[in-house]
Amino acid sequence: MSSTDAAAPGYGADAPEPMHPRAPGPIWSTASASPPGPEAAAHRPPAAALDDLLALCDRRPIWSPEPRSAFGSNATIRRSAVLVLFGVLDARPADTPHPVVAADLDVLLTRRSPTLSHHPGQVAFPGGGIDPEDAGPEAAALRESAEEAGVEPSGVRVLGTLPELPVTASNNLVTPVLGWWDRPHRVAAADPAETVDVFRVPVADLIDPGRRVTAVIEHQGREYRGPAFEVERGILVWGFTAFVLDRLLDALGWAVAWDPERTVPAPI
Repeated sequence: MSSTDAAAPGYGADAPEPMHPRAPGPIWSTASASPPGPEAAAHRPPAAALDDLLALCDRRPIWSPEPRSAFGSNATIRRSAVLVLFGVLDARPADTPHPVVAADLDVLLTRRSPTLSHHPGQVAFPGGGIDPEDAGPEAAALRESAEEAGVEPSGVRVLGTLPELPVTASNNLVTPVLGWWDRPHRVAAADPAETVDVFRVPVADLIDPGRRVTAVIEHQGREYRGPAFEVERGILVWGFTAFVLDRLLDALGWAVAWDPERTVPAPI
């Protein structure tokens, strides 16, 4: 993050949202989604995913009808942006191919430094606070991605933005910026004091029901649950990042049924 670490979108032990208190039935899962039908029997090319993402930006689904109402009346709200970057990024195909997305369609993720005071070691999209000199959330997301992960902004096609989401623990309104990597290149953590890892996860692996779990956390005597993904090297994607991925898969029509009762403790 190029601004301040406190301005980064937050999630973790001190930020139970976007996890909700335990309640009957699945929470924020696509457990009721139907598997793809016969019309999806053949793998779709990456360009089809690009079309789906563009259509989603046009629809602009509302995931939090009144995001500012999540904050206290005296809260100083910060505005942040994250880059959700899709593309045909490398030669490693998905471990579990899925008929609705190409096996080489990936999404870029980072892992925060374990020495950070806010959400150490957690998986995130590249992003951070929107600075006064930024033209808007798109510019902020591209700038932060370059600073954190070495992403060259000129090679990224900004597809659009999704509505702001509240992250109350850090008083952030976060704008997800959807991007397509037209000219992918090698990326790596640019500042190990903030980011220790940059990696690309095949989207088909995220869709795999065997990798979908519910992360559980105890906070001030209450249990919170939220969607999570088990990805490479034993890494668990949970919290804000997992919520966005969960909602994206559902809204894009890529999700399949998974078992929300398979739980793991949130790694805090």
